[in-house]
Amino acid sequence: MLGLVPIALALSSPAKAQNAPDGVDWFKEFGVEQPRPDPVSGELPVKPYTVTDANAGATPFAGSDMARTFGGQDGIHRLAHRLVTLIITDPAIKDIFVATDTRRLERTLYEQVCYILNAGCTYTGREMREAHRQLGLKTHDMNALVEDLQRAMHERGIPFAAQNRLLAKLAPMKRDIVTR
Repeated sequence: MLGLVPIALALSSPAKAQNAPDGVDWFKEFGVEQPRPDPVSGELPVKPYTVTDANAGATPFAGSDMARTFGGQDGIHRLAHRLVTLIITDPAIKDIFVATDTRRLERTLYEQVCYILNAGCTYTGREMREAHRQLGLKTHDMNALVEDLQRAMHERGIPFAAQNRLLAKLAPMKRDIVTR
């Protein structure tokens, strides 16, 4: 299993591959073309998919109260940034995100929450089942992520009732995300 980690690093991020813990340049070693990040976003390329707000996994709240409660788009940006920081350092789930393009993850989490809170965003990420299909996530993995989201919301001073309303919108996604 340990041998797969450098390969996952190599396939996920040019910087991670060249600075692999064992010092091996896995792109060169396997003759794989190094993925090039987008010059504007810094995100790595992904396979094409259909972009639709339906991919967000939930319908948006009516009105703008929830968006205001979360601090509008700026507040949601800060929330998404903090959430990604928490999950990539959370001992319970950080290994799941080793090979993840965290720029893309942060952007799509922002778009998803912004769309669901009806804060004027379009969701451009993949459909929930497809985005999580290969991860083999268990209930405890999702629970750890939800705990990180709750911590991020608490740190942002989001009222408990508003947190619960958002979590209630997100909860049905479990059937598409948890596969084991």
